[in-house]
Formats: sequence, structure tokens, C-alpha cells
Amino acid sequence: MKKFATIFLAIICVSSFTAQEKKENNGHYNTSKFRQLKQELPTPNKQHTASGAPGSGYSQQKVDYVMDITLDDQHQKLYGFEKITYHNNSKDPLTYLWVQLDQNIRESHTKNDDISTRKTRALYSPKQFSDKFLKKGFDGGFKLEEVKDSNGNDLSYKVNWTMMRIDLPEPIAPGASFEFSIKWWYNINNYFIDGGRSGYELFKNDGNRLYIIAQFFPRLAVYNNVDGWQNAQFWGTGEFALEFGDYTVNITTPSDHILNGTGLITNLKKVITKKQYTRFLAAQNSFDKPVIIVTEEEATAASKEASSKTKTWTLEAKNVRDFAFSSSRRFIWDGMAVQLDSKKVMAYSLYPKEGNPLWEEHSSQVIANTLKEYSKFTFDYPYPKAISVNADRQGMEYPMICWNYGRPKENGAVSDRLKKGMIGVITHEIGHNFFPMIVNSDERKWSWMDEGINTFVQIYALGNYDPELFPTSKYPKNIVGYMAGNQDNLTPIMTNSEDVKQFGSNAYHKPAAGLFILRETIMGHELFDYAFKTYANRWKFKHPTPADFFRTMEDASAMDLDWFWRGWFYTTRNNDIGIKQVTTYRLTDKKTKRATELLKKYGKDIDKYPASLYLIAEESDDFSSASTNQKPQELQILKEYLKANHGTFNTADIPNYFYEIEFEKLGGLIMPIIVEYQFEDGSKERIQYPAQIWRKNDKQVTKVFPSTKKIISIVVDPDKQTADVDESNNSWPKKQDNEFESFKKSTIKG
Repeated sequence: MKKFATIFLAIICVSSFTAQEKKENNGHYNTSKFRQLKQELPTPNKQHTASGAPGSGYSQQKVDYVMDITLDDQHQKLYGFEKITYHNNSKDPLTYLWVQLDQNIRESHTKNDDISTRKTRALYSPKQFSDKFLKKGFDGGFKLEEVKDSNGNDLSYKVNWTMMRIDLPEPIAPGASFEFSIKWWYNINNYFIDGGRSGYELFKNDGNRLYIIAQFFPRLAVYNNVDGWQNAQFWGTGEFALEFGDYTVNITTPSDHILNGTGLITNLKKVITKKQYTRFLAAQNSFDKPVIIVTEEEATAASKEASSKTKTWTLEAKNVRDFAFSSSRRFIWDGMAVQLDSKKVMAYSLYPKEGNPLWEEHSSQVIANTLKEYSKFTFDYPYPKAISVNADRQGMEYPMICWNYGRPKENGAVSDRLKKGMIGVITHEIGHNFFPMIVNSDERKWSWMDEGINTFVQIYALGNYDPELFPTSKYPKNIVGYMAGNQDNLTPIMTNSEDVKQFGSNAYHKPAAGLFILRETIMGHELFDYAFKTYANRWKFKHPTPADFFRTMEDASAMDLDWFWRGWFYTTRNNDIGIKQVTTYRLTDKKTKRATELLKKYGKDIDKYPASLYLIAEESDDFSSASTNQKPQELQILKEYLKANHGTFNTADIPNYFYEIEFEKLGGLIMPIIVEYQFEDGSKERIQYPAQIWRKNDKQVTKVFPSTKKIISIVVDPDKQTADVDESNNSWPKKQDNEFESFKKSTIKG
């Protein structure tokens, strides 16, 4: 019926005449929001191709580490010695190496202190005053003892805050390797007092500590064919750009500690009891629920008196970009097996008794769900295990291990908010194993490439784990308040990590909401999922750029999305599409004033014009009860035409209502127009007009909707799929008491 009606209107609608626009003689640049992203994206080359795939000339460095680490629990110090083998896989000779010294951000006085611009407070508690004006800085940062080549000769080096340049005695030729060593130590911070992504938590009731140790060793910076050396300083927000390599790490701890970290523990039999090892083996084949490997009773017994003896754990990891570990005598340890399509992996959880009953019930189950769901979107998780550590006030990720907050109250009470937060953070941090631990984007420059993409997949993983606690229906409307906010406090997603305002919304929620819109509304599941999986598989264990993501999503879907990337990622524009006007027409064979005036404008005499059908606006002066009562199938001119050209035809399919809807775009973003039509008989019909409807007019467009039934309401974006910032103009007839308007007035400022 719709197809016929469209053709029918093209034949009969005299109002299709349009005036020739007057052309101005002065030109202008192409400012269309549909223009291609040629200026914004880097020129493709043999390393990063126009399709978004790594090219024939792509290469990346490899860095291998052998480390001996001692965790001094008595004095809260960490001692380390590392042998590093740097493989120069580039085509460039390298005259120096850049090493990251991220612990130096914790020096007693850093550049972060110098750039802080906060004003004085109106009042201080004694603690606040003491911390602000009397507290001595923590003596953090790497204490470098030696930097030597493989023959034991000192290497020349220069420390520039969180970066160290090692000057080489001779260049490392393309394809060659260079071996050297570094010896260091540092004071471990109490992160409750001094902050940080790692450090220790002190349990005051028994004096024991829970260590989460990361950024604990000097690590090689990335050298690639996009930026050369990625040696931007670590200011604290932009995280880490790292090379893949193989690790062998020996970690000496007190003998009563339980430890786990990146890689496989190769000497596990020697460092845990026989009973614990037996339980460990049982966990390898438990797919339904976790097996307790180290019990609460054993952890409690170990916590009563600190041992003066030590033991050494040996861990080996292949093809990882970083290494981290956690250690404590207070740890309960559970584990379960996870079956993916092509392999089995392990989910482990480490937590003090303060984490129960929440952690025993959920942590490893959440890990298992996350690995399965992320693997569906990308590739089967390639590493042998994933670990969640309960560290209060934390949420941070490393290869195969992460720290996560979430503890019940002392009486064991668990609120839905706490449960939701704990499950959410575990899912998010475990998900980071995929982005950026494997699909290895540059976090120092583009936080959204790991945080935003990860948050997007997290939406579906959480929805699968508990759809009532984590309904996907809250997306993308969760970003509306942010996007409708004061433009002075917004930055585009494509902004360097350190320069982003409102980091959580910008780097996490807005890119996630954008990808959600792409999948659910613009591309559809099949096209999006294929392209997204293509990106993940093209760039796993490699260094992708934003352009590689944008280009791959288009290359694998045959969809031009440049308009979407430009608007959502490169600007701070928002979406506001509304209904400006609706005019209802009826069909008649009586000459109308509108048609008479139009024909006269073009020098035509309506009395001499061939017999025609006319559309008459219900609110027009020449609309009459006679024309209203005419049925389309009773119009003689139409009956004769149909009989001559169509033979038998169901006249009930002929529309008698024609709704001319003028949509206006008040926001700067381009979006599809999703329209729901509700009819007098209670039925509904939904149509999605593609974003390309705005190609020729960025402000307003008009659609004619023919119908056999009377429409009683029209709603734009009925399910809130496009992050429309103002719903007050989304309905016809216009709602007098709009729920969103009240919300906007009370919550959205600026």
C-alpha cells in the first residue's frame, strides 16, 4: 500500500512545483556535515591502511623482561632488578631508548602540585587543614641504583620526571636486539592516604596489609610508526602506552602470603599447601560455581602472626603488555573454569573476609560472564586466566588481573547499590583485558579508545548477567544531561586524555552511548557486530589508532559513517529533532484555491488544465464538508485510471489522509528521524528515516505520510534512542505537561 501511495502522490500532487532559488555569486567551502573525514584523519600508508587494517609495512617493537622482585612487608618497600631485551622490529636505527618511570608521579613534590589551581576553602576541619598545609609529601618515586648493559658497564641516562632516556653506546640496528638491566627500589604508598592506582591497604584491626602492585618497574615506552617515541609525561589521567613482550618474574614475599598476578604461577606446588593445591586442581574443572582454594579459616590463621620467613613465586607470561600482582596474608582465593568456544580459561578471585558474602557469591561468576560476553563481541580470550582482587576504593586493570572495590557493611548487609557497583566495576576492569590489554590502543593520548569502547561492551555483558539490575533501556538517554550542559565545560571525545573536561562522561559514557546508537539504531546488530569484530581481530596484539577504528567500521559494513564520527567524536554538538508543523490533507476532485493559485503562478489556467486530483488541507479556507465526505474510491477520475491501468485493485488500500510533517533540527548533530504514528483504531506504525535525509537541508525537512487511517499522534524518538536533549518538541499534538521539560529545568544547567 505504501509503495502505491508514494507513486500515486507523485502523479497527482500538483503542489510538487517549487520555486527556483536565487543563486548568489559568492562561493563558499564545503561545510556539509556529510563531507568526508579527509582533513581530520591521517593519510593512509603501508602501516595503517585506508581500509583501517594494519598494512604490509606494519611493525611493532617487542620487549622481554626477567625480573627479581622482593616485597618488604615490614617496611613497605619494593626492591627490583630487571633484565630487559629490547627487539627493534622497526626499520629505524635507534640511538636511545625511552623508559617510563610512572612511580615518579608520587615524589614528595611533583609537577602535578605546581599545576594545581584550586582556591582556598572557606573552612577546614583539623584533618583537612593538616593534610593541606602541614602534611609532608610522601617519599615516593623510583630510587634508581644502576642502569647497565649486558656486560655490566654503566649506561648513560637522563631522568625527565616520569620518563628516562637511556643513551646507547651505538644505535640498535633494524632487526637487532639490545640487552640491559636496571636495579631500583621504592617506598610503597598507602593509597588510602597518598592515593594512586596501586599501593597497599592497611587493616587496622590486625595490622596486616593487602598489596596491589602495578607500575612497579621501569617499563619501555612505545616506539611506533605513528608517533615515534610515545614519551608523553604521566600526569595521572592519561594511562599507559606499552609494548608486548614475554615476562618471567620471581617475587619474594612473606611465607604466609597468597599471591597472584599476570601469567601462570609455574611453581605453585611449592608455595601453597597440599590441600590448597588439591582444591586448585578441582577448580580447573568446576564450570558452574567457584571452588574455594584458600579458605577464610586459613586466611584468618595466617593473619594472626606475621611470618619472618619468605618464599618466592615464579610467574611466566607470554605476549603481554604489562605485569601486575597482588599479595596478602589475608586473601581468600577461589576459582572456576570458563568454557569459551575454542578453549578453557580460569576465573580467579582474591579477597579478604571483609568482601564476603558478596565476593564469594559473585566475583568469579562475574568474571566468567564477562569473558564469555566480550569473547562473543571480539575473539576468544587468549590468556589462561583472569583475576579479580577486592581492593577497597579501587578500580584498575592490568593483563589478567584487576583491583575492584565493593565490600558489605560490617554486619554483612548488601544494598542493591553496592551489589550493582561491585558487579559493574568487576565487569569493566575484566573487560579491559580486551581493550586495551590486547587491542592495544594508546591510553596516554586517547582514553576513549579503551574506556569508551570497553564501557560499550560492558553494557551488554552486565545486561546478560542481571537484566533487572542492569537494564539496557537506560542507554543512550543516560548521556542527555551531559550533552545538554554548558558548552564551556565540554570537550570533544577526540581530545587528548589530559585535556578532557568531565572525564567520566567524555571518555566513558559518551563514546559508549555513541556506539550503542550505532549498533541499535543506525547500523543494526548484524552489520555493526561484523565490523566491530573485524576491528578487534585486525588489531589484537597491535597498536590501533582512532582512524583505524573509524575506517574499519566503515570498511567492513559498507556504511559511510563519517557524518557520525565528525558529529559525535569531533564536536560537542547535541541532538534535538522536533516536529515543527503537521498539515493534514484530504483527497478530492474539486478544484482548490491552493491549486488555482499555484497554476496561475506558472501561467496555467486551471479551467483548461486536465482533470486532476487535489490535496486539500483540512484547516484551509476552501475545505468543506462535501470534500471531507468524499471517499477516494468514489472519485470518478481515480476509478477510471485504476480500471484502465491496474485492472483489479483493492480500493480499500487507497489513502485518504495525507500528513505533511515538517521536522526541524535544532541541535547540531545529525541523527536518523525515528517516528511512531498512532492511529485512531489504536494501532501504531514506526518508520526510521535515515540520517541522510538531512543531506540537502540541515535545518528542516518535510515528509508526506499517506494513510488509510486517521492519525491521532506522532512521536519522534519514542524509545529515546538518539540522545535527544529536548523532548518537549517531539510530539504532535504537542504535550502540554512534558515530563522531560520538568526534569530538564531542575537538573540541566547552562
